[in-house]
Amino acid sequence: MELKDLIKLAGNAAQKKKIAVAAAGDDVVLKAVEMAYEKNICDAILFGDENEIKNIALENSIDISKFEIRHCDSSKKAVIEAVSAVANKEADLPMKGKITTGELLSVFLKDEYNLKTKGTMNLISVFEIPAYHKLLIVTDAGMVIAPTLEQKIDSVVNAVSVAKKIGVCMPKVALVAALEQVNPKMQATLDAAVITQMNRRNQIKDCIIDGPFAMDNAVSSQAAQHKGIISDVAGDADIIIMPEINAGNIFYKSMVFLAGAKVGSTILGAKKPVILTSRADSDEAKLNSIALSVLMA
Repeated sequence: MELKDLIKLAGNAAQKKKIAVAAAGDDVVLKAVEMAYEKNICDAILFGDENEIKNIALENSIDISKFEIRHCDSSKKAVIEAVSAVANKEADLPMKGKITTGELLSVFLKDEYNLKTKGTMNLISVFEIPAYHKLLIVTDAGMVIAPTLEQKIDSVVNAVSVAKKIGVCMPKVALVAALEQVNPKMQATLDAAVITQMNRRNQIKDCIIDGPFAMDNAVSSQAAQHKGIISDVAGDADIIIMPEINAGNIFYKSMVFLAGAKVGSTILGAKKPVILTSRADSDEAKLNSIALSVLMA
């Protein structure tokens, strides 16, 4: 499967979803929403300064005539209105526009909207990397700073749900660290060993987990063989669980800006997925993220 297949899957859904775009005055965001509409992935409500949205669309030849625009005097008001639309079921899921992640999530997570759960929210990214033989799901590049053992388990569950949605019935999960041996001084290796054992005792189901792995062992069978690692996951991972946000974020941006990878991301763990992308992401990456989030909704 390739990322373009996600777009086809989302476009073939029985019922088109509606997204609420918070602070929609951004040319890349508007272009991605237009593309998503044209591919039958979703409809949209645009929240923000109406004149600004229309001017940006006109300057960039983006057709927004089919979308409802709800004027908001400030980006803060746009976020509140967009999240309220999701909470009130006027829209199915929110999308980050020209705002920071914190501005959106600080509103989304308020108790009054009843959109959060007791689980961990993770940024799940699906990469199409030229040098890798299949799609690679990676978490977490942008949400949980220093995940606990419990949060890593939630991350596995969230990532596995994405894998199943894109047709991987029994995904292979690699927990990575700086090395492939358990070291009592390195918490990431201890967490990986515990989660691996929990999977072997059927406490974490519907996937095959192994770790700790150094990154090369997780994605290269040759590297694993060279180090004498025998594992069903080694060299063939469907999912990579990063030890903390620095590793995840550096991997994300290295793949996109140095390795020519394509990517789509979604935030899972709440009652609704959140379409949340980096401000530096292309309109193609934002389109992939819309498609992935719509599929998960």
